[in-house]
Amino acid sequence: MTAKKPPNASPGTAPARNGLMRSGLVVSAMTMLSRVMGLARDVVIATFLGAGSGADAFFVAFKIPNFLRRLFAEGAFNQAFVPVLSEYSTQRSREEIRELLNATAGSLTAVLALITALAMLCAPWLVWVFAPGFGRDPEKLAMTADMLRLTFPYLLLISLTAFSGSVLNTWNRFAVPAFTPVLLNLSLIGAALFLMPLMEEPAMALAWGVLIAGAAQLVFQVPFLLRLGLMPTPWPNFAHEGVRRILKLMGPALFGVSVSQINLLLDTILASLLVTGSVSWLYYSDRLVELPLGVFGVAIGTVILPALSKRHADQSKEHFAAMLDWAIRIVLLLGLPAALALAVLAEPLLITLFHYGAMTDNDIQMAAMSLRAYAFGLVAFMLIKVLAPGFFARQDTKTPVKVGIIAMVANMVFNLLLIWPLAHAGLALATALSAFLNAGLLGYLLHKQKVLVFQPGWQRYSVQLIGGSGLMCAALYFVSPDWQAWLTFGLWQRVSWVSGLVALGGALYFAWLAALGLRFRHFKMQS
Repeated sequence: MTAKKPPNASPGTAPARNGLMRSGLVVSAMTMLSRVMGLARDVVIATFLGAGSGADAFFVAFKIPNFLRRLFAEGAFNQAFVPVLSEYSTQRSREEIRELLNATAGSLTAVLALITALAMLCAPWLVWVFAPGFGRDPEKLAMTADMLRLTFPYLLLISLTAFSGSVLNTWNRFAVPAFTPVLLNLSLIGAALFLMPLMEEPAMALAWGVLIAGAAQLVFQVPFLLRLGLMPTPWPNFAHEGVRRILKLMGPALFGVSVSQINLLLDTILASLLVTGSVSWLYYSDRLVELPLGVFGVAIGTVILPALSKRHADQSKEHFAAMLDWAIRIVLLLGLPAALALAVLAEPLLITLFHYGAMTDNDIQMAAMSLRAYAFGLVAFMLIKVLAPGFFARQDTKTPVKVGIIAMVANMVFNLLLIWPLAHAGLALATALSAFLNAGLLGYLLHKQKVLVFQPGWQRYSVQLIGGSGLMCAALYFVSPDWQAWLTFGLWQRVSWVSGLVALGGALYFAWLAALGLRFRHFKMQS
């Protein structure tokens, strides 16, 4: 095929070149808003449902399509679609770009519509597979299956939303896709407040909220695609050259990019065999870890994949390596203190957010155990988000798959070893340990292939981070009241204490970094 002249860098044609730091801050700000609303959503759910059977049923019914979303949407699909779309945006004509979008959207819709229909028909069996422990309680199993029939269409809707977001991200419109998850949180909060009182089973209202959110998120992105002139007309075409390449890349990526999600799913399966509440304890603790993971790790990974894909297409190896080094430094700068703060303030944070209504003192203690275990693996979770794109941007999906298989097998072994002495917390710790193995192998292979080349200054940088994190942890540990005292605090007293501790920890950490010469300008990099 004759190479076409790349389109001009104008809206609706090709992406503009914005700074990575600026784009990362935009995504982080929008993601922060989404995660804060997500915490508000979880506070409402915890208040109305606590950690009982209804909460367990909803979390499983939501986790199944959510798990598949990570595979078919912003997980494997995104990692396969963005590099191909980025290549088209820099090397192909506008008409060829539109043909790719039409064929991809149509093919994705056809496959997911079929999967959704089958899943709704087989809902009870799916619940049994994903939460076998529910089989001991026929009423709980039936309730979860009914919820799943409402939540599963969310997979189709959110996958098309992720497709739209990938297009917008490639054209450097990062804010809109990053804001979209806020609509899910608003929908679930609204369902809890207004639909729950009308339902015989209160948790069923949340399933309706998920379905409503999927439609709202998809419709929200349409005007922005129209403004770019990139609104697709979906028509299945599996023979299209671009679709075939996406499918080829997506096959192994289905596993490779989603190892952490598979590990979390294994946790849910095993937790369903433990005492009632175990699924919910893991959920609430995971939600707190998701805040820094989404704001920092996912945001950086979202920004860096299109940038790395363009650098690979341009054959700019030095800039490619420098971008990976930059991403790792940013992850450690923000992820290390966040992980330590979550561990030190586990009970205070859980009490402030969730200890209302149906949530008991025992639920807080149990959730704190798994929160500390997840916090231990936070840095590894974040590193995976920025190291995996180092392979996917070069259209290498096989290597992460091999690493993912090793990590998943290790997670299963860790689960079996740790579930007996530590119960649900052992499952969280096993996930953290396997994440470190995954991140370590990805980093080692990138370095071995000379794709990741560490830039000068790492020794000094390590001293800065470790010293600042240690100072922050010591201050939080000695200043924070005993966790049992938090149980006696009122809402505003809890909020005031948490806000003060977060401000104190952040001030000490960044003051230490500034005193040792670290400046914001050191992290600027043009995409």
